[in-house]
Amino acid sequence: MNAKTTPLLSLTPLEKTPAQGVNLWVYHSLRRALMCGQIEPGLPLTIRGLAELMHVSPMPVREALHRLTCEGAVEVRDNRRVMVPQMTAARFKELYELRIVLETHAAESALPYCRPEHITELERLDALIDLAYQHSDTGEGSLANQEFHRYLYQRNPFQVAVPLIESIWLQLGPFVRFAKSKLTQHYRIDRHKEALQALRQQNAFALRRAIEADIRDGLASIQAVEGIHEHFKEQALSA
Repeated sequence: MNAKTTPLLSLTPLEKTPAQGVNLWVYHSLRRALMCGQIEPGLPLTIRGLAELMHVSPMPVREALHRLTCEGAVEVRDNRRVMVPQMTAARFKELYELRIVLETHAAESALPYCRPEHITELERLDALIDLAYQHSDTGEGSLANQEFHRYLYQRNPFQVAVPLIESIWLQLGPFVRFAKSKLTQHYRIDRHKEALQALRQQNAFALRRAIEADIRDGLASIQAVEGIHEHFKEQALSA
């Protein structure tokens, strides 16, 4: 097996529940793998290879990849290869700017619905993020971070932005993990603590500021990775 296919060995399917159909299980497993960056940008994916890895027939894999293509998480090339799109500087910047617009809106719209018990759950989720990063588990840290944000935004019972936000996480996930693997230092200001304080105070301005700072901190840490700009240039040429 060559080096380009090795990362698929780290793909860990979700535990399948009795009520969950195979098609949905395959889709959610691949979606989760993309969100936490288990599948590298530019890595060719084959229906047969994924089916063998997950011990299923090709049909549910084909359907899952079709859904993920519609969400912008994977793309089909001219030769029918399916792969995670390479990241360019312009696309990267656009996705992060969209994150800021959508997530600050989602947080502020959720604020009136946040109760003390919700803040307690957010504190628990934030502790899981810290624990994951203490153990240098970038994948679990990313998933826990997404769950923190998702839980906050979904306090608004009329929220419609979460699927749009998750689409952006899907597109960024593989590249963010690749970039973080190149980081030599992992200094992190816990903006979630600032967000939690804003929630306790019901301070919409402070909450928007904390969420935006959280996203911009992530953007800055990736842009500071040595050689990242050269990587962007190479991907722009190959795109």
